[in-house]
Amino acid sequence: MYEPPIKWNDHEDIALKLYEKFGDDFGESKIYRIRFTDLIEWVLTLPSFEGKREECNEGHLEMIQSAWVYEWRDNQ
Repeated sequence: MYEPPIKWNDHEDIALKLYEKFGDDFGESKIYRIRFTDLIEWVLTLPSFEGKREECNEGHLEMIQSAWVYEWRDNQ
């Protein structure tokens, strides 16, 4: 199945992939405590992710965390 490429500004797509990968291992408070250095590495290893490390910024990471929390909440 073809998946379109994901870039840093695709916050919701990244959040969905992270939720699929980690499921309920990360709840709301734990998601917000993830170090950005770890989050960057996890995003870079997602299937169909084509962004580059240098394109990432704090704003992207904060939006990814927020979207991941909403994804987690939707599945509770």
